[in-house]
Amino acid sequence: MSREKKQSFMGGVTVMAVSTVFVKICGALYKIPLNNILGDEGVTHFMSAYNIYAFLLTLSTAGLPLALSKLISEANATGRRTQMRRCFNTAMALFVVLGIMGTAAMLLFTRQLAALMHNSMAYWPIKALGVSVVCVSIMCAYRGFAQGRQNMVPTAVSQFIEAFFKLVIGLPLAWYLIRSGQNLEIGAAGAIVGVSAGTVLAMVYMILNYRKNRGPILWGTDRPQSHGVIMRRLLGLGIPITIGQAGMSLLNLLDQTVILGQLQNVLGLAEREAAVLYGQYTFSSTLFNLPAAFLPAVAVSLIPAVSVAVARMDHREVNRVVTTSFRLIAMLAIPAGVGLSVLAGPILLLLYPARRETAIAATYHLQLLGFASIFVCVMLLTNSIMQAHGKVRLPIYTMLIGGAVKVGINYVLVGNPDVNIKGAPLGTLACYALIAVINLAIVHQLLEKKPNYLGIFAKPVLASAVMGAAAWAVHGLLSRVIAGGYLKESLCTFLTVCVAVAVYLILVIALRMVTREDLKMIPKGDKLARLLHIR
Repeated sequence: MSREKKQSFMGGVTVMAVSTVFVKICGALYKIPLNNILGDEGVTHFMSAYNIYAFLLTLSTAGLPLALSKLISEANATGRRTQMRRCFNTAMALFVVLGIMGTAAMLLFTRQLAALMHNSMAYWPIKALGVSVVCVSIMCAYRGFAQGRQNMVPTAVSQFIEAFFKLVIGLPLAWYLIRSGQNLEIGAAGAIVGVSAGTVLAMVYMILNYRKNRGPILWGTDRPQSHGVIMRRLLGLGIPITIGQAGMSLLNLLDQTVILGQLQNVLGLAEREAAVLYGQYTFSSTLFNLPAAFLPAVAVSLIPAVSVAVARMDHREVNRVVTTSFRLIAMLAIPAGVGLSVLAGPILLLLYPARRETAIAATYHLQLLGFASIFVCVMLLTNSIMQAHGKVRLPIYTMLIGGAVKVGINYVLVGNPDVNIKGAPLGTLACYALIAVINLAIVHQLLEKKPNYLGIFAKPVLASAVMGAAAWAVHGLLSRVIAGGYLKESLCTFLTVCVAVAVYLILVIALRMVTREDLKMIPKGDKLARLLHIR
């Protein structure tokens, strides 16, 4: 690693953001055609397995890589190389054990897990994902080490490998199985084989990258802490972070369990009928998760950067990093959420031409979930800020509060025959809105230099509102002028999105939402500032 250069905070964000763009492109090329192939019922079988996998994976690895990166960054900042090596070795042993436990759970208790999800047809998809847990656990140890040294490149490359091979293996396999007459649950299992293959290959890359570049940085003369002390520190930091970060996975798991349970047990629907309704909700959830998918690019760079600044009592640097993160998220998440809500119907019809009826049914869900996605982004960012300050338990409490609200609303509304599946997005919106508000209040009290929320959010909200109104008006006009089949509808939607993006970018410059100081933090920022005449 002697050839590696320590990256700045915004440099790390830039590397992760570029990777995330490629990963999301691969993810869209995978998930959107997959939804068209599997339909609403098949997608439910896929998500039944994936929600269990995501939850077990989060329990195994979510907080520990961040905890490891924190320990590594602290040791690296003081030149304690032997301490870095021992932290990594201790964490690796822990990761392997947890990964094996997660894999064993999915492979040995498959039928019980499927029953827990009220979906017996998820048996083979769950089996197909089992091996991934231990592979991701091992890979996350290497990622935590690299991120602790503020080197985001290995993580970025491994994420791209995961997404790419998931696409090129899983999607063709699912298409072939369905075309050959296999049941939808077998097609879903075929799609998941691609996920497992991508995970294995990404793990191999991280191992090879570490062995190639570790060099002399892990050999020093300092006296390291004992394995027991390091283990206690890892668990002390990692367990609360894991519980906090597991919140989203747990909420998704509870979401499906409660919804399918209410649809079947209270409304009396058959298993396949309930799966169809939940599939409509899931079609919108794919896009709902898109804005938040860019948050890890900020979080993995934010936590080590803020941790170092807090350790040095550098409140000015903490404020700079946190404010920049808030501004970045506000400028991206708010217009994305507004755009998804305003253009929910046209976007779904554009993406799912083979499932037109399902896309129309999912429009209502996305109109609400688009706004909910904004609060999810705020929640994830504020969670990272609290964790970087060592307040790792606070996100757990706020998640429990929001989760209780979500489960309660879903239980009541989905069990109501007049509402049924339409209650699901209402519970999701209320949950994340409440968490975001509580988290913002906590962060305001936590920071020495108080963030100016009005100054951060007012302009993006205004610009996004204008953009949303423009998108609504333009699409209404174009849909009258460009009437016809799928191609004409797609052209109408594409032109509307282009107009909306142009309007928002103009407002970003006109309202001076980006400063020259912000642009200096990204490559070629000075040239971009001069080009846009930003002072």
